[in-house]
Amino acid sequence: MQAHAIILFDGVCNFCNASINFVIRHDRQGYFRFAPLQSGTASSLAAQYHFPVTEMASFVLIENGKAYTKSTAALRVARRLSFPWQLLYGFMIIPPFIRDPVYTLIARNRYRWFGKRDSCMVPTAEVRNRFV
Repeated sequence: MQAHAIILFDGVCNFCNASINFVIRHDRQGYFRFAPLQSGTASSLAAQYHFPVTEMASFVLIENGKAYTKSTAALRVARRLSFPWQLLYGFMIIPPFIRDPVYTLIARNRYRWFGKRDSCMVPTAEVRNRFV
């Protein structure tokens, strides 16, 4: 099992940035590392794990040699967060063909509903070491 998992996220999406800040606050073990989908790190990982970084309307979780997307990625992240957030992992019993359309609806409308930045977020000094 690897020491850290990597979350690739849309660095210009306000909702995505808020989600990453939420994960940082509730990941007390410091398990997750982060990189914007717009970064060279994301491009390298996309080539290695065979996913199209330019077409992602999602985030990607790289964990234990596998790439996870959509609701599966989100629920696997929740599993590692502090209580009570880890309880959300229980939704894994719902098949992805039911979970993923809800995720896709939010992902498609994230800029319209939550806004978009002109550039990727710049991490604060306290969490900069968690960005790859």
